[in-house]
Amino acid sequence: MGNWVIGPGVRIFLVLIITLVLIKAARLGLDYVFARLQPPEGKKTKIHIESLKPLLYNFLRAALILLAIGLILEAAGIRINDVLETKVGKWLISSGLKIFLIIAVTIIVLKTIALVLDHSFRRLEKKHDGEMKKRTDTLKAVIRNVANVTLLTIALVMILDNLGVNIGPILATAGVLGVAVGFGAQQLVRDLINGFFILLNDQIRVGDVVEIAGKSGFVENVNLRMTVLRDLVGNVHYVRNGEITVVTNMTKEFSRYVFDVGVAYREDVDEVITVLKQIDEEMRKDPQYGPDILEPLEVLGLDRFSDSAIIIRVRTKTKPSCQWAVGREFNRRMKKKFDELGIEIPFPHVTLYMGQGKDGSAPPMNLRMVDKIQITNN
Repeated sequence: MGNWVIGPGVRIFLVLIITLVLIKAARLGLDYVFARLQPPEGKKTKIHIESLKPLLYNFLRAALILLAIGLILEAAGIRINDVLETKVGKWLISSGLKIFLIIAVTIIVLKTIALVLDHSFRRLEKKHDGEMKKRTDTLKAVIRNVANVTLLTIALVMILDNLGVNIGPILATAGVLGVAVGFGAQQLVRDLINGFFILLNDQIRVGDVVEIAGKSGFVENVNLRMTVLRDLVGNVHYVRNGEITVVTNMTKEFSRYVFDVGVAYREDVDEVITVLKQIDEEMRKDPQYGPDILEPLEVLGLDRFSDSAIIIRVRTKTKPSCQWAVGREFNRRMKKKFDELGIEIPFPHVTLYMGQGKDGSAPPMNLRMVDKIQITNN
């Protein structure tokens, strides 16, 4: 016993001490290396270097522990070659090693996917507001879950194959179940896929005013399965994403309000356009409406000749969702200004034509005045 403590016992103790020291040194070394590799403040990198450190540290620690186990077995008088010659040893260096590599590669790939997703979506979050973070969190979770299920399923099949399990019947059963579930949930799958691409392309955001599937309103919620709208009178519409084929977003990045201004034929078109520009200039100086107007009024010109008016088309560019408030205020000021300047805004009217005689004179009109009509009930 004393000889064992002095001989193998000391060697095992030294192996343990050296292993712990090397693990600590690996940690310090990685900290130093990654600190040197860290880019200067404000400089962007394509990869988040700091995120790779735990992965490398775990790999080095596992390698050192395996090496220490081998040295401890040698120090204890157990020859590794003899162990590998046994049935268990042969399995370990063949199927066992393959299973270990499958697990290791799967973990590395999953970690890599997570790092890429975090980096990609973090860049999007920096460019947008908090609502974009909600979307990126949803998309990131979906992509990560799909990747996890796919890779883990493949890894499980490969592990079962290395364990000697006949995977043919398992795959056949899984295929039948997949077909059955696919037929039963095809509408749900369609909703989820369409919702994923709606979120990915940032077609609809909470707070937008959109028209989808024949319904329009304010977007209260959007997720993978459905989009929730509330219209002007307060009705709530739940629209499945699978039913959305065309999205009309009225508040994407900016909005416009188009005015079709009708004035009488006798009015001077240039004078009317000058008045409209003056109204726009006054509104852009207004502290209430000015911040919402992005550009000066754009005059598109004399658009068409109507039955009793000439139509001048102009438009203004505003912040998203501000076009209606700006448009209503512009109309109010335009009506007051036109009244002050005597610019006529025509209204529908009818001219009666009674015809002419052969000599060109108008025929007499027969009129009868009725003073009082009495209705007698018999």
